Amino acid sequence: MFKRFVPSRIDTDPGHHIRVGLAAAIIIMIASWGVGWLPQTQNSWFAGTTILNPLRFWTPGVTVCAVALVTGGLLLVRSWLRLGQALQLPYTTGAGENTVGSVKEAARTVRINDHKLAVINRAIIYWTVPLIFAFPIMSRDVYSYLAQGRLLHAGLDPYGEGVSSLPGWFMIGADSLWAQSPSPYGPAFLLISQLVWFVTDGGPEWAILCFRALFLGGMAMCMWAIPRLARRFGARGDWAQWIFIANPLFGLYMIAGAHNDTLMLGLLLTGLYFVNPHWTPTENRRRRILFGFILLGCSIAIKPLTVLVLPFAGMLLLWRPDSNISYRARIAVWFKSVLAVGLLLIGFGAITGLWFGWIPAMMTSGSAAFPYAPFGLLGLGIGWLVDLIWNTGIEPAAQVVYSLGTLTIAAVTAWLALLPKPKHPILSAAIALTTAVLAAPVFQPWYVLWVLPLFAVAGRWRGWSSSLLYLLVAVLIVAGVVDQLAVSQWIPLLSIRILTGTIGLIGLAVLIFLDPLTRRAFPQTRKTSQYVA
Repeated sequence: MFKRFVPSRIDTDPGHHIRVGLAAAIIIMIASWGVGWLPQTQNSWFAGTTILNPLRFWTPGVTVCAVALVTGGLLLVRSWLRLGQALQLPYTTGAGENTVGSVKEAARTVRINDHKLAVINRAIIYWTVPLIFAFPIMSRDVYSYLAQGRLLHAGLDPYGEGVSSLPGWFMIGADSLWAQSPSPYGPAFLLISQLVWFVTDGGPEWAILCFRALFLGGMAMCMWAIPRLARRFGARGDWAQWIFIANPLFGLYMIAGAHNDTLMLGLLLTGLYFVNPHWTPTENRRRRILFGFILLGCSIAIKPLTVLVLPFAGMLLLWRPDSNISYRARIAVWFKSVLAVGLLLIGFGAITGLWFGWIPAMMTSGSAAFPYAPFGLLGLGIGWLVDLIWNTGIEPAAQVVYSLGTLTIAAVTAWLALLPKPKHPILSAAIALTTAVLAAPVFQPWYVLWVLPLFAVAGRWRGWSSSLLYLLVAVLIVAGVVDQLAVSQWIPLLSIRILTGTIGLIGLAVLIFLDPLTRRAFPQTRKTSQYVA
């Protein structure tokens, strides 16, 4: 019966889907006031009032907010998919345009794609504004940022001390996972966190707004850099913008969830744009390239993981398709790039007094292993078996597995960097970061966003990748809502999780199998899709 369905004019209007997405974002914002994370500290304005009590402390109100949150999240996913279909973007309908070449930028379609890019940017802005005023959802890491800024402000070393070193840490809202764990963030971000703690005096509402203002700056850098990088490497800028920043994962985890990965990615992508050997006039080339490496250094100083991209950023200055690059030329470029970035990191280390404490902290991140991570689960499983046989405890064997994961990341990165005929540097960076995600003992849903923009701007994409991504986005949003509901102790959390999980599964089934429009984005209808787009 679905084959004869023809969408109405309003269904093919991008503006309609932007408005529906805006309504979804407003629903999410209001729902977050009931089930979002809010610490009960004395200097919290909302914690000291009763205005939100019906939403936060009354069981029916909390239940409605939880249901609204998962419903709003799935509605935003549908609006995103339908916007892509209304704009006839690649890999959104399962129709004949789904080819490798469809993500390549053709000169005759630049004007059309610029118009589509403007529509996508408008959608991003409309969908983001309500999320700025939401309580943190999907994660409460923003309170860990505040707690680690408090540590640094108190003269303690966040790389050597957990947030539990200071009294009242739990009331600030930090997850107990980081109570004894070293900070995984770079010295620049710890300096920012210290400044936010000092300016807001630890007030959670003002601190969240300060962090979000910074992260919106990171989002703006991403919006500026993504289309330019895509066109430089032959991909479609409108499609790359849609697949990455308009993606509901970005809005819900990066903005509503308030994650510093937004700033890390903004600096990384903008830095990669400026690392371009073809700048004109020639006299500005060196300064622009240096500026690009400074931005990359700042990205590393926010979150050290992006150090994996540094060798491939240097190779951007040398790479030509299907050509060899001498090791002498690589070493020369790497030396200069490491020198520029190293001097910047030394400066941040001197200002904070932490120097290079982030290096051993990165090596011990397994102490905060999540069972959701493949390597985290593997380490815990092997540790359990070894403990069962030799009674050694879980931790020693698990740490060996985590160390092997770190070696795997280093080996893959080195192999990609040392290939005689190297792959596309952006693609190599994406593979290195993907390895880091898969081989790390910690996995979080927003880690998908680390690699997504690099694959998108490189123009290396297949239909199955899109279908997997759409499914992953919807599943991770439902899982994030179910896992990260903040409710009072007397409210039956398990019952609410079962309810929201059930509604989420029903919503997923509708998106994938029953909705005659969104189902076209998934594999099972590709051979028979006959809809008007």
